[in-house]
Amino acid sequence: MAAQHEITQRDLRSRSKEIMDAVQGGQSFTVTRDGHQIGELIPLRRRRRFVPRGEFAAMSRTAPGISLDAFRTDQSATAEQETDDPYAR
Repeated sequence: MAAQHEITQRDLRSRSKEIMDAVQGGQSFTVTRDGHQIGELIPLRRRRRFVPRGEFAAMSRTAPGISLDAFRTDQSATAEQETDDPYAR
């Protein structure tokens, strides 16, 4: 993890674009007011959208087994079963 830099509230106000660009680039800051730490600016962790095939296969090998019958029973018990189709004419 990158070192966290300390900035004052005044720095944040006057250099907000520069600081936000740094946060977007992965840098973290501790914000101070009157010499006291009051908060942190940290980049959001980005979620991966793609998992490589080999990684998915490795995770799948250690996943617990699933009973298809138990899954369907649970699904039927929790899903609302509507017989009327509001879009049927």
